[in-house]
Amino acid sequence: MATRSAIEWTEVTWNPTTGCDRISTGCDNCYALTLAKRLKAMGAAKYQNDGDARTSGEGFGLTLHQGALRQPYTWRTPRIVFVNSMSDLFHAKVPLGFIRDVFAVITDTPQHTYQVLTKRSTRLRRLADKLEWPSNLWMGVSVEDQKALYRVRDLRTVPARVRFLSCEPLLGPLTGLNLNGIGWVIAGGESGPGHRPLDPDWVLDIRDQCIQDEVPFFFKQWGGRTPKQGGRHLEGRHWDQMPELPEAVRA
Repeated sequence: MATRSAIEWTEVTWNPTTGCDRISTGCDNCYALTLAKRLKAMGAAKYQNDGDARTSGEGFGLTLHQGALRQPYTWRTPRIVFVNSMSDLFHAKVPLGFIRDVFAVITDTPQHTYQVLTKRSTRLRRLADKLEWPSNLWMGVSVEDQKALYRVRDLRTVPARVRFLSCEPLLGPLTGLNLNGIGWVIAGGESGPGHRPLDPDWVLDIRDQCIQDEVPFFFKQWGGRTPKQGGRHLEGRHWDQMPELPEAVRA
């Protein structure tokens, strides 16, 4: 079954792979690692290879789930699908053949809109011309601070119909952010016991640039000890803009 998601900018999550490794400051308080450990302790079969420290506690085992590839075919109504909320499809341990299998499922189910998000933009760029890019796939990169801006440049080389940025958890200003070729921007603060603070000016700068460049902007949360602690209002309103969706999904 698909997992109904509490993430405001999607509807369901689909995890053909689980497990990952920390690679940047945005991973320091990884929610997926915490959740994977909990699911493993509960005996969830899909996560028995997850939640194990690999190198000085920096990661957890990556697993390919062939059986999960059938899930989207069983959904009766069109959905917005976040792919790999518990992993990264462009992790080095995910073979190109498996990525192609995931893309084939996306191609075969055009009634759904799929959102793929990665921090591994270098591998994404290198593999982009080896993949067939269906029009119902939105490709995004995480951009948590200035050091991650290279991921935006990598994303621009990808022939996805919609390219998007997830500036979450936003950990610093994104001075020099170039939205050329970008079709959507999400921003938000960090949540959890060790959450790092979000400066409103960082968010407003991104929001204002989106308005100037006519790019849809989505503000997910201020963050706090829990995701909803700080609320979602930015200057008195919710910002829930998204790229245009097919009518069947919007209905």
